[in-house]
Amino acid sequence: MPTKAPMKTDYKEVIYNKYQWTLLSAHRAKAKKILCTLLKSNLNALIFGSVARGDVTKNSDIDIIIPEAFSSFQIESSLERLDISTLNRYIVQATPSHAIKAYIEIDSITTISFPLVRLRKVEREFYKFAGEINLNKIHLNKRVYGVDKRLMLIEPTKTGHIEHKIIGLEDYVAKAIGISTQTVQNRVNTLKKREDIGRTGVFIKKIVPPNFTFELILKKLADENPAVRRRMK
Repeated sequence: MPTKAPMKTDYKEVIYNKYQWTLLSAHRAKAKKILCTLLKSNLNALIFGSVARGDVTKNSDIDIIIPEAFSSFQIESSLERLDISTLNRYIVQATPSHAIKAYIEIDSITTISFPLVRLRKVEREFYKFAGEINLNKIHLNKRVYGVDKRLMLIEPTKTGHIEHKIIGLEDYVAKAIGISTQTVQNRVNTLKKREDIGRTGVFIKKIVPPNFTFELILKKLADENPAVRRRMK
């Protein structure tokens, strides 16, 4: 794989307008409130995706991840103290080999997720691949490198960002973001497959009813499904 940076003819510079800067600021302010609340319970959450990179649009979601496995009670209790309501709660396992994760939808664009099992290195680096920032970087108004769903590397600038395709530049992208080339290659393969055959269904997506914990539903899934039990080991 090449390690050199892309030529100037291979990339595009995007200048943000006032609307984009205002939207980014609003999304980050909303996310910061949630991250501050979680931190009071010693839960170090991160923002990943376009809100971390800065390339937000009117369709951008606010994606928050707590990358370590914690008790769901601890997380939900923290949200309740700020009177943050919950729209939906569900468990997802993308494939039998993927990590099992909990999702809490705050509203139509804001979701908090956290693993119910320990993340493997490649799974943890997925968030860095997309671009992730912590609360300190939000306070400092930082934006970070990351790759969007078009397989474009987003490189923040003072006026917006520079973007270019990552195919053929996997080593360069890995070094720019600070992750393994394997993670970049895995994400490229996954996203190209989706582009070729469309998005397929996930292995498991289970709604967590009110008054049930994520852990209780996970136990029921494990009792019924050997693949879930294997991934929990």
